[in-house]
Amino acid sequence: MSTGRTDTDNWDITTSVGSTALFVAASRALEAQKPDPLAVDKYAEVFCRAVGGEWTTAVEGTDPEHPLQTEFGESFVNFQGARTKFFDEYFTRAIEAGVKQVVLLAAGLDSRAYRLPWADGTVIYELDQPRVLEFKRDTIERLGEAPTAERREVAIDLRDDWPRALRESGFDPSRPSAWIAEGLLIYLPATAQERLFAGIDALAAPGSFVGIEEAIPMPDEAFQAKRAEAVSSGEENAFFTLVYNQQHAPAQQWFGERGWEAAETPLHEYLTGAGRPVPAPDSEAGLMTGTITLVAATKR
Repeated sequence: MSTGRTDTDNWDITTSVGSTALFVAASRALEAQKPDPLAVDKYAEVFCRAVGGEWTTAVEGTDPEHPLQTEFGESFVNFQGARTKFFDEYFTRAIEAGVKQVVLLAAGLDSRAYRLPWADGTVIYELDQPRVLEFKRDTIERLGEAPTAERREVAIDLRDDWPRALRESGFDPSRPSAWIAEGLLIYLPATAQERLFAGIDALAAPGSFVGIEEAIPMPDEAFQAKRAEAVSSGEENAFFTLVYNQQHAPAQQWFGERGWEAAETPLHEYLTGAGRPVPAPDSEAGLMTGTITLVAATKR
């Protein structure tokens, strides 16, 4: 029975935080199957089928009991399509600005190293748990496909000294870079979020980009009730046992105070602009999407 996170926990792609990457990948795969997808990630379904079991039925839509086949699941798929589109466009702006160093923090099953049109000479640093990186690499290599930029794996936990590991992998702090923290902050305690922001700021040269997804924490009483419910259910990898429900500081404010030009977009506004429905505020999906903001910033 899962009871929550510890300071030294780790995972592969099917356990703990790693399993959330599969849930997101299945959502991206379902989005790609729509006649009018907001984003198409052809590798998302490949990852799910490589694991098999419930993840194959999830992308095939053959299990009516799967969470992605519920009303919440429909909204979650829309959310992932919108989030993917937002950050794909963010990276397009970085490419157009000539940035050739890219850092994917907690890269998970992010396939942008393989599917975006990176400029010649671009190096993409993917930071995550070693078994997660290994799964992604091996799965795509079996397809006989190569990344569209130089891809360097940095196998490290973001609670450890990742800036040092990044530099040792060849990252050059004197050159502009583009960073992403997508689907990450909720899995870090506030102290680790602070170190993450500080690490990005310290390593980012002027002209750098950062993209961040953040969420307003739930009231603690409500969160603890949700966590207790998840623990009592005995559900392995239950969401409320994996997240910290903490926020160090709003990203727009934090980076804005340190010389970055930062703009935030509430998720519900982006969904509306993208032509996707916004869940009712009091629905399960609305209680999630209503707290999420997408932030993009450039360093002056």
